[in-house]
Amino acid sequence: MLLVKEINNYYGKLHVLRNLSIRVGKESVGLFGPNGAGKTTLINAITGLAKPASGEIAFEGKSILPFETYQIIRQGIALVPQSRELFPLMSVRANLESGASYVPGAREKMIQTMEFVFELFPVLKERLNQLAGTLSGGEQRMLAIGRALMAAPKLLILDEPSCGLQPSLVSHLFHRLKEIKETVSILLAEQNVRQSLKAVNKGYVIENGRIVLEDDAEVLAHNEHVRKSYLGL
Repeated sequence: MLLVKEINNYYGKLHVLRNLSIRVGKESVGLFGPNGAGKTTLINAITGLAKPASGEIAFEGKSILPFETYQIIRQGIALVPQSRELFPLMSVRANLESGASYVPGAREKMIQTMEFVFELFPVLKERLNQLAGTLSGGEQRMLAIGRALMAAPKLLILDEPSCGLQPSLVSHLFHRLKEIKETVSILLAEQNVRQSLKAVNKGYVIENGRIVLEDDAEVLAHNEHVRKSYLGL
């Protein structure tokens, strides 16, 4: 579905991504690494926010490098950024509807998709007419994911979805991600490796802009480097 092949990204003279390659099929894939490793830069490259200096990014066999971000979203890729970026003065309902407004085919599925979102996050149905900016941090994260799902994506990208959430909400969130991956492919960039490995099929470890490990989630969970560096074992 998604193929990133040997891309190189720079910020000024700083070489951020170095001949980096990953592949996401009809599955859930984790991208793990410390702050500054290049996770967000990779996501920005995929979504057209940071064009690579070289390499290739293809979605469903077609290069998306020439496309702008809004065109990439219309191809079937949805992003939940770390900052959530909701419309705080709009209601929960309006935020959800905005996710489907400009994506071909998504508006026709709006009612059906919204019910799916409510099944995942029942609290959003209870808060439907509440302003998004008055929700708790956890509820805002749920709304951000719900809004992305309203676009009926083929690939859902999440950048540090557990950031700032209390432990009980993190467990709830990752449980829901396991349900979402049954219908949508997922690329999950996270520092919470312990929880993430329970929700993904395979993972990549990125350090200093390079992929240093790639394997099935169960294998990574028992990898000595992962256990020492990311699981504290």
